[in-house]
Amino acid sequence: MFQSKPKAKGSARTQIGIKEVRDGVLILPGNRYRTVLATSSVNFELQSMDEQDAIIDTFQSFLNSLTSSVQILVRVRELDVERYLEDFAIARSSETEGLYKTQLKNYSSFIRKLVAGNKILSRRFYLIVSYDHKETADFSLIREQLMLEQEILVKGMEKMGMTARPLSSLEILDLFYSFYQPETAKTQPLAQALIRSAHVLDFP
Repeated sequence: MFQSKPKAKGSARTQIGIKEVRDGVLILPGNRYRTVLATSSVNFELQSMDEQDAIIDTFQSFLNSLTSSVQILVRVRELDVERYLEDFAIARSSETEGLYKTQLKNYSSFIRKLVAGNKILSRRFYLIVSYDHKETADFSLIREQLMLEQEILVKGMEKMGMTARPLSSLEILDLFYSFYQPETAKTQPLAQALIRSAHVLDFP
């Protein structure tokens, strides 16, 4: 029995299923559009019983106020402490006061000992706003609709004592970049110069 040869893999952009990112809007095949909000968080366990009940009630009202589907994304990333310390050392090099230079040097040593052999992780939260259209429509109108949906989410988060802000095109690309090139993203952060003029995602 003969087995068919596996199909050659296309570009990363094709496999991920992204057309482009324009003006803070992620454009997917099939006339699907997404925007991404970065949000703060609340430590629910540290709240009193009354505060927890209030948060639950507010969250319920928030969900009932939604007029479109929303996805919640929790992203855990490993922090590049070495790069942070390198940037810190550059800033320290311009310090002239001997006392401050010593304190900054001790701080760097303390951080290195603190993270030695351990991974430092950051947890970030995102809300993904969805808008699907059956036919190709004017992009400005679609973006306007997404902005209205974002405003509803931002106000709902504020009622729960949280903040939310929309990601820029570069930040959206960086989010996908960190998903599919996690090791490279730690040492080679995505820069504006690496993005094509059309803001199309294209990983090597």
